[in-house]
Amino acid sequence: MEFEPWYLSALPVLFAVGWWARGHEARVRAADQGAAPRSLFRGLQLLLSDQPDRAIDAFIEVVKLDPETIELHYALGSLFRRRGEIDRAVRIHNYLLSRADLPAAERANALAELGQDYLNGGMIDRAENAFGRLLDEREHRFEALRALLRVYQMEREWARAIECARQLESEAGETHKVATAHFHCELAEQAIAAGDLDRAWEQVQLALQAHRKSVRAAMLAGDIALRRSRRPDAIAHWLRIVAEAPEYAPLVMDRLMAALDAQERRAEAVALLRRSLLEHPSIDSLDQGYRWIGQWEGAAAAETLLREELKRHPSLLGFERLLALRSGQVQADPELALLRGLIQGQAQKLARYRCSQCGFRSREFYWNCPGCTNWDSYPPRRIEELEVT
Repeated sequence: MEFEPWYLSALPVLFAVGWWARGHEARVRAADQGAAPRSLFRGLQLLLSDQPDRAIDAFIEVVKLDPETIELHYALGSLFRRRGEIDRAVRIHNYLLSRADLPAAERANALAELGQDYLNGGMIDRAENAFGRLLDEREHRFEALRALLRVYQMEREWARAIECARQLESEAGETHKVATAHFHCELAEQAIAAGDLDRAWEQVQLALQAHRKSVRAAMLAGDIALRRSRRPDAIAHWLRIVAEAPEYAPLVMDRLMAALDAQERRAEAVALLRRSLLEHPSIDSLDQGYRWIGQWEGAAAAETLLREELKRHPSLLGFERLLALRSGQVQADPELALLRGLIQGQAQKLARYRCSQCGFRSREFYWNCPGCTNWDSYPPRRIEELEVT
């Protein structure tokens, strides 16, 4: 190939183009680095201004401009999780885990965040797997145990939940005696359903060891005694609840009344009903007293009881029961029937239990709130009583 003279004239041009390209790349890099902080500050400002959607858009822009911002990935994933956008949160944390250059400590943090994503998204198996891998990580062990405790409750793996609670008590110094007692009670109920009363009794005793004042365990002890045809023992267990935890008396009063009636101790049962209403009045106690005394002593005695209690503690349920009696005594009174229907509808709305932690309402009494999964968070009183007191 022959040398062409114009090659020499092209060299300065090539040098100038290279110099310009280098300067342009530096200017672009500087612009990107400057854009990232500006987007970050804008996102923070929007977040403080209660504009989460626009804030997330700004944070996403920062992540695109600077993929190395690990902390921002965590913040963005947390925002998505709190907004219920679990898929997007999972993608962000999976992206972090896929990075080969991620330090071991950051990898554990990303796995912990991913576990929380799965847990909040209802992907229980994946959450269990993620937190199980974190048990050997010193910085995340307690967090993992707490999450697994929640997972085992959701899966109704009560034996594993008991073991998890024990580890938290021994290693983290936490107290889980109430929850542990309920776990044993759950196992006792499973054993009762299977007809294994010996195992059920063993679990009840373990529940009482964990929490001596467990009302649920005492109730189950009475149920087991009754199934074993030991009615006096069952009565003794339920009477202990009435004496030591009178606010829970309505939960055992019906079975206690039936047992006392079968023992021909009706006078004692009536006295117990009246004393319970006098010392610890409640809507449920009134309803139970009205029904049992009406069955044993007749409608007139039940009406007298209702009137006495309504004077002391007015309630919609009491008025509805009184109107029901009057409707049976008065022939075809449409106005009375209309009034009863109105009161009955309103009484049903207020005849619910409410969780003291999350406010979840239910017609049934729960030991474990379906809303927030807390134990013993339901006061054994109806909303009507709680709002009056």
